[in-house]
Amino acid sequence: MTSTRTPRATARRGSALVATATTAVLLAACGGGQTAEDAAGGGEQSEVPEFTGEYTGPEVELAYWNGFTGGDGPFMAELVDRFNAEHENITIVPNTIEWGDFYQRLPAAVTQGEGPEVGVMHLDQLATMAARNVIVPLDDLAESLELTADDFTPEVWEAAIYDGARYGIPLDVHSLAMYYNTEHFEQAGITEPPTDEASFMEALDALQAAGFEQPFWMPQVWPSHLMWLSLAWQNGAEIYAEDGSAAMYDSPEAVEALEWQRAIIDEGYSPNDVAPDSQYIAFKNGETSITWDGIWQINDLEAEEVPYGIAPIPTIGEEEGVWANSHHFFMTRQAAQDENKAAAAQVFIAWMSEQSGEWAGSGLIPARLSVRESGVMDDRPQQAIAEVIETMRFLPPVPGVGGVQTEALEPAIADAVLGNTEPGSALGTAAEQATNLMEENLESFGG
Repeated sequence: MTSTRTPRATARRGSALVATATTAVLLAACGGGQTAEDAAGGGEQSEVPEFTGEYTGPEVELAYWNGFTGGDGPFMAELVDRFNAEHENITIVPNTIEWGDFYQRLPAAVTQGEGPEVGVMHLDQLATMAARNVIVPLDDLAESLELTADDFTPEVWEAAIYDGARYGIPLDVHSLAMYYNTEHFEQAGITEPPTDEASFMEALDALQAAGFEQPFWMPQVWPSHLMWLSLAWQNGAEIYAEDGSAAMYDSPEAVEALEWQRAIIDEGYSPNDVAPDSQYIAFKNGETSITWDGIWQINDLEAEEVPYGIAPIPTIGEEEGVWANSHHFFMTRQAAQDENKAAAAQVFIAWMSEQSGEWAGSGLIPARLSVRESGVMDDRPQQAIAEVIETMRFLPPVPGVGGVQTEALEPAIADAVLGNTEPGSALGTAAEQATNLMEENLESFGG
């Protein structure tokens, strides 16, 4: 996650950036009538050896790519160190890369044999990388680990499947949440975090009456599009066609969501032209009272000793819903071409999955229900968010959807939030552009 920000801000957002911040370069590389195999360098899908639960081969080094550049980074580094200490014949060599660069570099690096053998990526990138023959199926590994749908929410489990095969082993879930300044709430006489539109607007009015003139800043870019997705889903909107052929950004329900965002500014609760991350920095500094941001900010707020509370974002629409994403472990085609490295990579992924309870220390939510119910979430700030995990919504497993959002959706949201374009017009133009891109992707990826 990037912007005109301090190094600390860049690191925070870099640690949990959704795949939508990846540029459309990823898609363009597959355009021009190329097949997914051509774009990825060609060749048949390599077969992954059977997982035996241990690795007894010669010493191997595995390059491990991840994007945990923020407060979650030390937790991942500690886990890698532990794995290396416990496995004499496997050495994991981590490479931490900003997520945007990660997704741009990965396909070419794997094609050239200079990429990772194993890594972590966001759920909404799995289908793209699978279609490009960058990563390989992990069905046998999931079966050997006895991972089943019963231990995951349906969307997290099923969205890792592309073209009938599983390409990711879930590590966590992370969503937007509502952060509020507890001292501001006390001064305004607010005793409970708001849960719906009525109580949210009442809270904003109470905060203004208490002297907090602009209590809820509406960003023009990050994470405005994630806020819009959440609000649109709450209104009952569907954002993409199931077959990946069209974007439906301009449905009445989706337009209403964007109109609500702009109204926050028009009604004086937020300044205009809020730059990316400015709303979060203002919250940390006590300049604003409420912000909606990802749960990956928890450790940063704790470190800065901000007086904050955390709760699910209010249900502004008719039904509960909030944007979420998930980190999944993957294995590359590069690893699958070496039997020893492929076997060792499976051992690493299996071990990391089993340690996912410790990952809760990063501020994120373990993807496995059995882990969440083991007590690792007790007294953690994100427990309040984990309790509504069934309301979390994810982008569909459609190749190229992340780049489509970057190129078409995010600029439209920014234009409307800034007041440059009416929400309906902005979303209508974006829907047409996104649909064209998705049709091109279907052709490129063989859909």
